Amino acid sequence: PCPTPCLPLPVLQAAHCQMVKDLSACLLGQSLRVDCRYENKTSNPLTYEFSITKDNRKHVIHSTMSVSENIYRSRANVTMHKNLVCLYLQSFTTSDEGVYMCELKAASDYTSNQKKNITVIKDKLEKCAGFSLLIQNTSWLLLLLLSLPLLQAVDFVSL
Repeated sequence: PCPTPCLPLPVLQAAHCQMVKDLSACLLGQSLRVDCRYENKTSNPLTYEFSITKDNRKHVIHSTMSVSENIYRSRANVTMHKNLVCLYLQSFTTSDEGVYMCELKAASDYTSNQKKNITVIKDKLEKCAGFSLLIQNTSWLLLLLLSLPLLQAVDFVSL
């Protein structure tokens, strides 16, 4: 017995399997890093496309949906973590400035692709935090490492 009516709603379940929550960009040495965070509501495989619009033209940088342009192919790579797709663009220069877009689509998701844009200007980019991924994936380990000096200090005081 259900507290609410239990009608099968397969049409609604297929809607919005993933949603782009946040798009951020930062400089990692000479590389641009674009983080595309999403909320995943399905275990279906995820496809992505990173593109840049400059001079009113869309250029595909890295994609599992379409073919990347030659000028970016050797410089771009993508890593996928839990709820995060990261684009790394090596040798980032002012000629790579523009509006970057992250587009995600889950397999068997019949809704429109999820997209988010960010304007990237080299002089306005901040440096990437060295352990932002570490915090996201292993916060308990990081807390443990940060608390070790405190635990050692407590032992020293009790002596």
